[in-house]
Amino acid sequence: MSPSRSIIHRRAPSGMDAAQQSDVHISAAFDGGNIEFGGTNKQGAFDLSIRPDPFCPSDNATHFQWFNFRASNLARGTPSTFNITNAGQASFPGGFKDYDVVASYDASIWFRLPASFDGKVLSWTVEPKHPSMHFAYFAPYPSQRHAELVAELQQVDGVQLSVLGQTLDGRDLDLLQIGTPGEGKRVAWIIARQHPGETMAEWAAEGLLRRLTDRHDPISRALLQSTVFYVVPNMNPDGSARGHLRTNAAGANLNREWAEPSMEHSPEVFCVRNAMDRTGVDVMIDIHGDEALPYNFFVSSSAIPGWTPRLADLEAALSAALVVANPDFQTRVGYPRGAPGKGNLSLGSKQVAQRFDCLAVTLEQPFKDTKETPDKEFGWSPQRAQRLGASLLDAILAVVPKLR
Repeated sequence: MSPSRSIIHRRAPSGMDAAQQSDVHISAAFDGGNIEFGGTNKQGAFDLSIRPDPFCPSDNATHFQWFNFRASNLARGTPSTFNITNAGQASFPGGFKDYDVVASYDASIWFRLPASFDGKVLSWTVEPKHPSMHFAYFAPYPSQRHAELVAELQQVDGVQLSVLGQTLDGRDLDLLQIGTPGEGKRVAWIIARQHPGETMAEWAAEGLLRRLTDRHDPISRALLQSTVFYVVPNMNPDGSARGHLRTNAAGANLNREWAEPSMEHSPEVFCVRNAMDRTGVDVMIDIHGDEALPYNFFVSSSAIPGWTPRLADLEAALSAALVVANPDFQTRVGYPRGAPGKGNLSLGSKQVAQRFDCLAVTLEQPFKDTKETPDKEFGWSPQRAQRLGASLLDAILAVVPKLR
């Protein structure tokens, strides 16, 4: 499904000179774009709706929450109000409570605008400083940035870029190998953005990759003496380009495909899991974002049938080390732990923990902000996500000697 593009006209307020009178354009016809125009209401506000993902059989749901659009020909200094009228029917409506929308004039520096949510409609008003503005659920991570990142990093000594396979839309599934395998070396896998609307996941992966390839960083140098890394910065290129929240081109929630992936429905997981079978796994981190909780936290694999005291100690050590490395991470708030032995092995980290008897966790980041370390102007941001990703290396280094 191609992104929507709408062109609408708003009557100029009285007193505005003729040169300022123009049509206001609202467009999502670009990489990762998602919005549909529903008209202007009696107050002159723009009524919008989020376009849903394809139906997801594993979740028995049609997901939507991600939005990303550009409004152009706005009048400088004149209030413009935007209403997302189907926000109350979104996949995670609680994600819009106490949420501030992300905005940018240049699609590079993203800041927060106050928003309100009455349980049905998400609304915000802005007096633009310039005639064009971008609005999104979180700062987008464009496909072009991904392409430039992997092209740049493949030129670093010790880095190898390969393509594991193609997606259903024919896009490449990129894998970066950092370091050289060898006898006694540990194997670390980092994957990000199984859910394409969770763009903070790829921002964190970029932060990890840039630090890992910095030859002057002592943590990275120490890690690469003992560990080889395999990093998939974007597990879901199709969903990312299409502006989906949770699914790939076929409507698959990739983080429910790990037990029985297929080339027909979930080639992304099929290719990555096969590559893991070839390399083995000693530690794996699956990077995500959470719509509702204003915290960074790990999701435990403690409910898998193969959970042992050794894995419990490793998970605790990884968490403790990350708390020390980055105050934006915490262990007090997170998801409830599942019943012992009943873990859902269709989820990535749980499948990997069970399959390889290894340390495997999911890292969740907020769409909102961190409640205990807030930044009113930017909220949780690409820059903070990158630094959290980089901090993962401190935590991994702390547990490497104990992995096997």
